[in-house]
Amino acid sequence: MSTDATTTTTSIVPHVDYLVLDDGEPHLVAHECTSCGARFFDRRNACAGCFATEFTTVPIATTGVVQAFTIVAFAAPGVPVPFVAAVVDCDGTSVKGNIINVEPDPANISTGMTVRLATYSLGTDDNGVEAIGYGFEPVA
Repeated sequence: MSTDATTTTTSIVPHVDYLVLDDGEPHLVAHECTSCGARFFDRRNACAGCFATEFTTVPIATTGVVQAFTIVAFAAPGVPVPFVAAVVDCDGTSVKGNIINVEPDPANISTGMTVRLATYSLGTDDNGVEAIGYGFEPVA
């Protein structure tokens, strides 16, 4: 990353605010309610569980277990299909994400399957800034 008085240039950026790329290994972070421990990936003014207003940022485990999945066959124009959308339990935190680096076939994916966080390029803009997304891939 380079900075001068008028511009800031970053070569990579995470697609979502809760994907951390510049702190060692890529990982996700959540906002955890300091009162009840509920976790949220989006910004909150109050906890949906207990209505408290104080949160702390916590790292999320990078491995997890597939709790539910579906193979998406129809999507918005320009979105390649089929792909696997899943809910992954990462040590008690539910994370929505796609299962990547595996053929989207029920023979290759199952509930209870162990997966790990993986990042991938979503593309590069005209200024050379690359957007990085996340998904989960099967643990071999």
